[in-house]
Formats: sequence, C-alpha cells, structure tokens
Amino acid sequence: MNTIHSKVIMIEAKHIQQLDFNLLKVFECLYQERNMSVAAKQLFISPSAVSHAIKRLRLALNDELFIRQGQLMQPTPACQRMAPQLLETLSKLRQILQACGDFDLTQTSQTFRVATHDALEPLILPKIQALLAIHTPQASFTSSKLIREDMQRQLATNQIDMAIDVALPLKSPINHLKLSSDHFCLLLAKQKHTKGEMTQSQYLAAKHIAVSNRSSGAVVEDYALLHQGINREVNIRCQSYQAAKEVVKSSNYVLTLPSLIAQKLVDEHLIIQPMPFDLPLIETHLYWHKNTEEDDALKWLREKIQEIFT
Repeated sequence: MNTIHSKVIMIEAKHIQQLDFNLLKVFECLYQERNMSVAAKQLFISPSAVSHAIKRLRLALNDELFIRQGQLMQPTPACQRMAPQLLETLSKLRQILQACGDFDLTQTSQTFRVATHDALEPLILPKIQALLAIHTPQASFTSSKLIREDMQRQLATNQIDMAIDVALPLKSPINHLKLSSDHFCLLLAKQKHTKGEMTQSQYLAAKHIAVSNRSSGAVVEDYALLHQGINREVNIRCQSYQAAKEVVKSSNYVLTLPSLIAQKLVDEHLIIQPMPFDLPLIETHLYWHKNTEEDDALKWLREKIQEIFT
C-alpha cells in the first residue's frame, strides 16, 4: 500500500517538475476574469488555447480548478485555496526578475521603446533625447508609430515599453496616468481670416481638414464636438498635422486641433483662434503594462516623461 502511495506522489511530483510555467499566466488571468473569452482576449490567444492550458493544469494538479456556471468559470475550493498565494508568488517573481542586477543609469545600454502619435513626437522626442544624453549616455531610444488597436498587445508582449495617447477606456493589466489636459483651438490662414474670431455659424459652414491615420471614421475632435451635439463636414482628411498645415496656409480650410500642437505649427502665415464652442478638454495619458511597474529603468523614464509634460 505504501509503495503504491509513494508511486502516486512521485508521478505528481514529476508532473510539477515538467510543468510549463506559461500555464500559470493563463491560470492567473482566468482566475481574475472568470471568463474564457475575456481571458483569451487579455492574453492575445484563442479561447481554445486557454481551455487547453487549463486542461493541462488540471492533469498536473489533479483538480478541476474551474467549473463552468453559465458564462463564468468558477474556481473549485482547492483552486480558491491555492490561487491567492500563487498569484502573490507570480507577482513577486516578476519583481525579482525586473530587479535582477543593480540598475545604473550611466551604464545601461538598453533600448527604451515608446509608441506615440506622430503629432506628439516632435514635442517630446528632443526633450527625451536631451535627458538620455545627460543621464543615460549609453542607452538607445526608439520612437514608433502608435497603432491604437494594437497597443495593448504590444505592451503585453514587450514590443513597446510604454505608449502616449489620448484617454482610452483600458483596464488592468494596462496601467496609465494623465500627463496633461489641453483645449482645442483653430489654425487658420492669416490672409484669409482677417475679420475677428470665427463664430459658431461660420465654423459649421466652413470647409474642414482633419488629421487621422485611419481612412475613415471620427477623429479625436469629432468626439468632442459630437458630445456637444455638433456635427461638421470634413472635406479633406490627411495623415499628418504638418500636411494639414500646408493646406491651411493658402486656403479657407479650418484645422481643429489641440493647442499644444497648434503652438508648435503656427508661423507667420497662420493664426490661432479659440473654438467658437465650449468643448471638453483633451487628455494625454501614458500607458504601460503592470508587469513593468517595478522595472527601475522604465520607472525612471515614466517619471521623466511625466516631468516633460508637467
């Protein structure tokens, strides 16, 4: 009898030793979300991959772990007892790995990777370069194009370290903080607009140019306008504020944009005017994955980016 019992223990120990620890990430997410589809979306894998991972854990741990109740996956009593300690251990493990070795700003040769909108890049890149030159002379920096629909996956898979974008409805495991609040304004050709500030009726009757990486759909200022029940007609859509500026210079077109960007674009041929409507402020946020929360190098860069906007 003892021989049989020992054999069972040895088999179970072998299962644990051969366990793929990536399965624990799936367990963690499913325990937090209680839904296969939501967990799959968070992990950027298919629901069947989540199901397969949990099946392998069930075999290794000799417990059902989760029982389906409608759309929810409810933890078993054994799972409920194990999960808090396991999740805490996973969190500590991430912190240990992130803190591996003493972080020395002057010696680090890592590459910092930040995704941001084209319009913000000229505002922040020179300041980040100046900071790196002083504090981290051996480090590199990559500024990449922000792809909003892919941002969460890129942060989760460490393709980028952080992203800078407008306020978005994202939740854990994506963390964020507000960098700034800005108001919308108008950029107009000086020679075409000499009769004072634009009225509401003039704005609605004007020809508008909008900036977006997408070929269709509402742009950021449209959401603010629609919030006030205002619907305008966009006649030209382009990919960059620099291109829009060149169109506005010699035409009657109106460019609606955040004042921070307008101040960078304005020249002797252009004027900035206030919006004829009271619109909500536009917020800029910094986003990062919670797994990099305790990374000293990335924590330093987040603080410096926050200082740039402050």
